[in-house]
Amino acid sequence: MSGDRGEDALVRIIRELTSRAAGRGAGVRVGIGDDCAVLEPSAGAALLAKTDLLLEDVHFRRRWAEPADIGWKAMAVNLSDIASMGGRPRWALVALAVPEDTSADEVVAFYEGALAVAGPHGVTIVGGDTSSSPAGWFVNVMLLGEAVGAPCLRSTARPGDTLAVTGALGRSAAGLAVLERGAAPGGVQAAQVADVTAAHLRPRPRVVEGAWLGAAGGVTAMMDVSDGIGIDLPRLLAESGAGARVDVDRLPIDAATRAVAAALGADATAWATGGGEDYELLLTCEPGAVERLRGGLAERFGTTLTVIGEIVAGAPAARWLSGGREVAVARGFEHFARPPAASGAGG
Repeated sequence: MSGDRGEDALVRIIRELTSRAAGRGAGVRVGIGDDCAVLEPSAGAALLAKTDLLLEDVHFRRRWAEPADIGWKAMAVNLSDIASMGGRPRWALVALAVPEDTSADEVVAFYEGALAVAGPHGVTIVGGDTSSSPAGWFVNVMLLGEAVGAPCLRSTARPGDTLAVTGALGRSAAGLAVLERGAAPGGVQAAQVADVTAAHLRPRPRVVEGAWLGAAGGVTAMMDVSDGIGIDLPRLLAESGAGARVDVDRLPIDAATRAVAAALGADATAWATGGGEDYELLLTCEPGAVERLRGGLAERFGTTLTVIGEIVAGAPAARWLSGGREVAVARGFEHFARPPAASGAGG
């Protein structure tokens, strides 16, 4: 690592950053600085554990992702998974490997980005590791959380359930298209460009919404949309042993995404089903609970909930319908099915 700060000095800086952000943190007996963190889960809570890898030129490109953006995203994708279980995120372990010419200031900026998204949710970084990398940035975050009640699973959707999704889909893919292009497309408002690029660089996981949905009652299954609903929904169906009918025309696509797609000659619906990295919550619920859940999300968090279909009995597959006719949709990101494209961080 370039500069005059060694690993021990860097660990001290990281410990100071994390301590300043969250103090010792609830449930943390020993944090950064020892061989292991010592943690105290809440009495009666189930422990949730999640880890995600982010690799340079697979999940981000350094030409447009600053260190703070990388730190934010690495933490956010894990927060999203805890949210999808209806849980509360608590403690994070962060492993970071960077090229030798990376400055200590860049590493500090990475941790500042991670803390910026973790701190508001009460998450404490309690340890991890730093190393040199022979080729690009490599990030691994492990996040521990708690579920006080029964965690929301993928495997518990039932025929007759309503299928719904929070927020809007396709925004991250629109942002990636702009970033890869290197310039804003003509005819698109600056605010719209800023909105979609922020959605890709610094996604905002539905942490408070997930916890509320998990406790609200009526939700039967839930997962986050990380690789694209075109591939994530079939995963939920496979775990639940049920099928689904999806009204493609009802997929929530916002004005900024549609504007960017129109300017670039792209298909906004393909971004919504296959773009990935939206980190919205895909859920099934009792039909009678829909309006209560929709109203509660809107009132408490200003978050929309859109009904897009229903769970049906039969083979675990989705039928995608538009105008009553079955259509093909973009499937989504598969880590081992195509060359790296700087997209698809989910898991």
